[in-house]
Amino acid sequence: MIGLGTYAFFWQHSDQVPEPLSLVGAFEATAEMGVELFQICDYAPLESMDDAALADAAASARDLGLTIELGTRGVDRDRLARTLDLAGVFDARLVRSMLYSPESRPTRAQAEQWLRAALPAYEASGVDLALETYEQVSTADLVGLVARIDSERLGICLDPANVVARLELPRDCVEQAAAHVTSIHVKDFAFTRQPGWVGFTYGGAPMGDGLHDYPHLLETVKPRENGINEIVEHWLSWQGDAETTVRTEREWTRRTVEYLRSAS
Repeated sequence: MIGLGTYAFFWQHSDQVPEPLSLVGAFEATAEMGVELFQICDYAPLESMDDAALADAAASARDLGLTIELGTRGVDRDRLARTLDLAGVFDARLVRSMLYSPESRPTRAQAEQWLRAALPAYEASGVDLALETYEQVSTADLVGLVARIDSERLGICLDPANVVARLELPRDCVEQAAAHVTSIHVKDFAFTRQPGWVGFTYGGAPMGDGLHDYPHLLETVKPRENGINEIVEHWLSWQGDAETTVRTEREWTRRTVEYLRSAS
């Protein structure tokens, strides 16, 4: 299933625009596009919402016919337990996380211990935990960790754009992780020359214009055949003013959804 994530609304949610979009506003925009899945990922206000506000947001998602997934950072037991509680509120069946959080940077052995302690609750609840590929941890190490733990509820959130920062090739990341992928973050990416041709900037690109070989990902991972959701997000830089940035963000989202719908 194609979904949108909060990173598809990064600037619209931010305080850089005159009227930041609420979470429910993002739900409504998602439904208006005919998309039925939304991943609330690294959305800071979620942490401070009280029970009534959470219940209202969950009710809004249900009224709009949206399936919800959640995303956090870190694998300490308290964080994963709290996010599992939130998953219950939203009827979410998948939680995306990363090994490190702003507060913790466990060794591989610590991360494995924490995950083994947290996973029985996920298994009992029928909720998948997907660890994202990113530059802080090699793809080989992440795949090895998931394989060692060998839980039916532990998988990988595949984002091959992230690993370029540790000099991994995106295609290699896709191929190494393929057997364990349970979620995909979809965005295109490219290098552009800095002014004066002194260095490069690595950032986002409109879907289909960058370096992401998405047909290779589809062929290798087979998300549609395997029931793996594809979540749209962007690396869009500020476009000089709020109006232009929001308009571009919305256009990139529309373009990515159309790309995914037409891809096979």
